[in-house]
Amino acid sequence: MNIVKTKINHTDARGFIKDILTGVPVDAITLVTFTKGAVRGNHYHNQTVQHDYIVKGSMICRQQKEKGGSIDEAILVAGDVVTHPAGTRHAFKALEEAEMLSCTHGPRQGENFESDVVRLTGEEKLID
Repeated sequence: MNIVKTKINHTDARGFIKDILTGVPVDAITLVTFTKGAVRGNHYHNQTVQHDYIVKGSMICRQQKEKGGSIDEAILVAGDVVTHPAGTRHAFKALEEAEMLSCTHGPRQGENFESDVVRLTGEEKLID
C-alpha cells in the first residue's frame, strides 16, 4: 500500500501551503465524511485511479490487489494520502469522525459515480 505523509511546502504568519497531489491527472474531487465506526468502500474500480487525502480524523484502510490475494492494512491519519490503482480493492473503517478528499482519474465521477464501481459482497468484503 502506497501511503504518502504530506509535508508543508511553505508557512508564514498567514498560515501554511501544502501540496496534496502533484504530477497526477484528476477528473473529480469528492468530499467523503465518516461517522465513528462507519465503513466505506468495499469495492474496486476497473478503470479509475483513486487518491484519498485524509483531511481529519483517522481510519483503518485495507487494500487487496486481486481477489484472493493478501490484504494490506494501515491506519491513516490526517495528512496522509493513499493511492488505489485501478483494479485494487479498498475499504475504510473510521476510528473517529473523519473527512477524506477522494481525487479520481477515470470514469467514476459526477452522474457516472457508479459506472466504474464494482461492489464486494459477502466474504469478498475487506471490512464488515
